[in-house]
Amino acid sequence: MFDRTPVARRLLAALGVAALLTHLPADAGRLNERARQKQEAEEERADLKKRLDALKRDIDHTEAARSHAADALSHSEEAISQANRALFELAGDQRDIESNIAALSAEQDKLARSIADQQKRLAKVLRDQYVAGNEDRIKLLLSGDNPNRINRELQYMGYVSQAQARLIGALQTNLKAIEDNKASSQEARNELDEITQEQRRQKERLEQEKARHAALLTQLSSKLAAQRKQAGNIARDEQRLGGLVDRLARLIEEQRKAEAAAQEKRRQEQLARAKARAEARAAAKMGSVKAPGRNPDAIDDDAPPKLLGRNELTPDAGVQPGAIGHGFDALRGRLRLPVKGDLVARFGGKRGDGPNWKGLFIRSAEGAEVKAVADGQVVFADWLRGFGNLIIIDHGDQYMTIYGNNQAVLKRVGDKVKTGETIASAGNSGGNEQSGLYFEMRHQGRAFDPLGWVVR
Repeated sequence: MFDRTPVARRLLAALGVAALLTHLPADAGRLNERARQKQEAEEERADLKKRLDALKRDIDHTEAARSHAADALSHSEEAISQANRALFELAGDQRDIESNIAALSAEQDKLARSIADQQKRLAKVLRDQYVAGNEDRIKLLLSGDNPNRINRELQYMGYVSQAQARLIGALQTNLKAIEDNKASSQEARNELDEITQEQRRQKERLEQEKARHAALLTQLSSKLAAQRKQAGNIARDEQRLGGLVDRLARLIEEQRKAEAAAQEKRRQEQLARAKARAEARAAAKMGSVKAPGRNPDAIDDDAPPKLLGRNELTPDAGVQPGAIGHGFDALRGRLRLPVKGDLVARFGGKRGDGPNWKGLFIRSAEGAEVKAVADGQVVFADWLRGFGNLIIIDHGDQYMTIYGNNQAVLKRVGDKVKTGETIASAGNSGGNEQSGLYFEMRHQGRAFDPLGWVVR
């Protein structure tokens, strides 16, 4: 064993500091990433929304000659829905940013403690080096001491210098990180202030629209009551919804076929590349031709590429038939009703002088949370005569669930939703006399009794 000389002691101290150095990455750009993701989601929705708008215009044109009192409420009810959805989304953004600020604050504290420790240890290393003097190398070389010991001490000095450099570099990195952290924190607080201001504007807009809606309802109440009782209006409402569902089903099927064709094209291209690569290897092995250089697009072996199964999705494929678990059929008897309340109308029950009910009406308080009954993707989120603010979810396997008369729809077309996720708030839009939710389930466009599928 050898004695711990001043050089060795400085080496141990410096190495101990270096071992403790951990650069804590700041969260700069996290907020920008959130904004980028939101922008991408909006762009992905644009094409589908354009087609849905055209579909809705087509439905409206077929009934242009028929006026309905509820149509006068449509703009007001859509505005109420949009304001509520904006508040819902802003609340989610606010939670995300507050969580981000808390994480940045904790990181700031950790960085500050790390910097303080680094500065303290660096000061000790520099003080020890000053006390030992700066001429250690010359002294050693002229000391006439054991050459092995001189060589060992010189190596120690090199290690000390390297450790000091690493220590100073890490300290500078952490100082930069704390500045980035402060900038990110300030950016988050600025965005939080913007959200607060936007929430205030949306709340004012909501109150104005509610007042306008109440005044319209008062003016139209007698006409609405009369039109609700007309069997022809009820039948047309059901036909309108059925037509919408059929058109949506065709649109979804067209999209599925286009995606399947694109997937098949990619598969054939992969197979062709695999075949060409296999032939080139065989030819090279036989010595007839020189094997070509590696194609960066080629797969790594001769086996044909694995095909996507029915339950596997391409990243941009959305929800497709068969993509939910083992199929929607497996959920029979396991679903929950989408809102809490009183069941006042059942599937198949008589609806005044009009046709029988095609779904359920669940009476519930205005603003009650409406939840998705299963995983799926929103394919319609808009106002429709007879059903007010309406949201339709595609669950794959040609199953859809329909949620009508909402005060607000809180999801947008293209959004993927999970079982039990809040998608709307109950209300009486569309000229409905009671607050609640109209709920339908359909397979291949045909309505069926939801009570056979739910746990009660």
